[in-house]
Amino acid sequence: MNTIARLVTALLIAVGIAVAGFAVSQGLERFRMSDRSVTVKGLAEKDVESDFAVWTLSFRRAGNDFGGVQQALAGDRDKVAAFLRQRGFTDAEVEAKPLQVQDLFTREYAQGNQPFRFNGTGQVLVKSARVAEVEGAARAVDPLIQAGVQLGGENEGGRSGPRFQLRGFNDIKAPLLAEATRNAREQADKFAAEAGAELGPLKNANQGVIRITGDDGNDFDDGSSRMKRLRVVSTFEYELK
Repeated sequence: MNTIARLVTALLIAVGIAVAGFAVSQGLERFRMSDRSVTVKGLAEKDVESDFAVWTLSFRRAGNDFGGVQQALAGDRDKVAAFLRQRGFTDAEVEAKPLQVQDLFTREYAQGNQPFRFNGTGQVLVKSARVAEVEGAARAVDPLIQAGVQLGGENEGGRSGPRFQLRGFNDIKAPLLAEATRNAREQADKFAAEAGAELGPLKNANQGVIRITGDDGNDFDDGSSRMKRLRVVSTFEYELK
């Protein structure tokens, strides 16, 4: 009986070792196969024209008479509105902001050497989908200056020019991502062929972020460019068979 028991025990141990070895080998095979993959990046770029523009014309006046400053600002506002009508803009595209007149002597940190007591500002906004017309008008404001309208500086939005927007971004997004996906798939197919493998299913995907830049060479879009460049880099991981 002892001999039989020892034989049975030895047989069970042998079977256990064989099963364990098979399981380990299968585990290693799965690990090796899971490591057979390729990661590629798909690139897509497209130049598009802006579809909306916002142009702020700021103007200012200063003086020692409150009523005089306010009246001068109202006259400037009328001149700006007339200029825009001559350029073909409708009332729906033009918005006049309320005039503002500030008494500089009443400010907490007022200085006694102020040349003028009152400082006034006004703004007229143009909001239009006719981007070419807005851009053309922004380049033709010399008559306003010659008429005595003191257009604001760069920081005040006066002569800084229109800000161009891409409101139809979602309509362009899907085709751009599809192009990046096709580009990545072509690269993956080429890699698999050169490696003597077959491209398997997609494991992971990251569509990336679509960057919008202007045509002025900057790495960001500050709104000053009418033409926009869209660029996306998507990342895909495919299995290899």
